[in-house]
Amino acid sequence: MTYAYKLNEDVHHLGQGPQGRAETDQPAIYTIVQRMPIEADGRLRYRIRSKAGNIERVVTEEQLSYSQ
Repeated sequence: MTYAYKLNEDVHHLGQGPQGRAETDQPAIYTIVQRMPIEADGRLRYRIRSKAGNIERVVTEEQLSYSQ
């Protein structure tokens, strides 16, 4: 498996609302700060940092999209 996003790349985070439903708010812009090891479920994960604040989170690749 290969990672789709590079370190220091800007991406949109597609957040999830209650019970995994997609949020209706605009996706926030984050920067990739680390590629996480592949977990047992096979999904690729990243540590991302918000451009607007000092918020970091770990997300799966399917929660991200390219920033324009």
